[in-house]
Amino acid sequence: MDTLFNVLHVVSAVFIIGPMAILPMTAMRAARAGNGTQVQSLARATSIFTLLSLIVFVFGFAVLGMSDPKDHFSFASGWIIGSIVLYVLALGINLFVTVPAMKRVAAGVTEARGSDGAVASGRPAGYGAIAGGSGLASLLLVAVVVLMVWKP
Repeated sequence: MDTLFNVLHVVSAVFIIGPMAILPMTAMRAARAGNGTQVQSLARATSIFTLLSLIVFVFGFAVLGMSDPKDHFSFASGWIIGSIVLYVLALGINLFVTVPAMKRVAAGVTEARGSDGAVASGRPAGYGAIAGGSGLASLLLVAVVVLMVWKP
């Protein structure tokens, strides 16, 4: 059973956390192209994947609960606590910085379209918040992966 939960934890991390980290980068490209509708859709998808990432979190607790006692893994292990803190920070940054910034950029890009449908190119206001928030969240998630593999 522990192997099943290990597989579920890793597979869900790849297919849920991956898009959670990558979609804001796609939104930045759409924002530069002036496609507010796509940025809005990507904001919604990023929010959904960020919330779905809690599944990975739950599977991680299941894996830890089923770990072999001789491995001496516990909820008090430093690398476990560090991973939890870093993940929660990444989750919060995505939900409270990146996604709202994506929604603001989507609204701004949509409003910036001229009456003739012309699209303003370049970086719209709020673009930096998407870049900074998603970049920081991605770095935190990479740190979680390092802790999960290294187990210091």
